Amino acid sequence: QVQLEESGGGLVQAGDSLRLSCRASGRAFRTYHMGWFRQAPGKEREFVAFISASGDRTYSPDSVKGRFTISRDDAEKTVVLQMNSLKPEDTAVYYCAASSRPLPSTLLGYLETYYNYWGQGTQVTVSS
Repeated sequence: QVQLEESGGGLVQAGDSLRLSCRASGRAFRTYHMGWFRQAPGKEREFVAFISASGDRTYSPDSVKGRFTISRDDAEKTVVLQMNSLKPEDTAVYYCAASSRPLPSTLLGYLETYYNYWGQGTQVTVSS
């Protein structure tokens, strides 16, 4: 089992950068596939980024590709979402998620249901 805690959110202006961190507690962090999701007011939660347990596979949707980068540090049990060139439409609560399940296809990382552990979220607000 793993517990997740996000940090690094805040209020920034359009064009600024933020670095979100997700720190895990528990054992065997290096065996978990990790993802970031976000949920804006009145909208469904949406996928933002994925990184495999080995760290050799990452992907993100077109809406953030080229602006957001996901990485992991297994020694620190941390997953980082570096967000650059932020836009007002990036405003949302950002959630970190972990999955201990097998990964027969990397496309599973897009799905909320693939993850069995979630953090409480951190608010990101981007003003225009």
